[in-house]
Amino acid sequence: MAESEKERLDRELIELLNELRVALPGVQVLFAFLLTLPFTNRFERLTTADRAIYFVALLLSALASAFLIAPSAHHRLRFRAGAKEELIQVGNRMALAGLVSLALGVAASISVVADFLYGDAVRIPMTIGVLLGLGFLWFAMPRVAESLRGGSREASADDES
Repeated sequence: MAESEKERLDRELIELLNELRVALPGVQVLFAFLLTLPFTNRFERLTTADRAIYFVALLLSALASAFLIAPSAHHRLRFRAGAKEELIQVGNRMALAGLVSLALGVAASISVVADFLYGDAVRIPMTIGVLLGLGFLWFAMPRVAESLRGGSREASADDES
């Protein structure tokens, strides 16, 4: 039996909010860790460039938190406003922006740590590797899987999300 439009919207919104619950702890741990770094003794040993990259990582982590939390806030504030389709569309865009911000924040964090431990010889390939790895796993792999499946947009209810 096919699901109704209301059932589809309910399911998609629940799926979006559940997916955000998975991403949020990771971003919160990274953000919390980055907030504590300037208060450690070894932070003073970072170069000016490393401090700048660290601050970019901190800002990207804060931005990722904002994007990943926003759909839940929107849902609460617009509860029973009859805007589920809009909430899903906007929430999906925010979730994707949050994932991009998180990937860049993780890569920037790895860059600072790799440089601190091993210098530019390791920093550059590690940062590029992390960016490529996260980009592939989070963004390219779903597209590759879709194209291997034949690119069919007539997905079943279980595959739509």
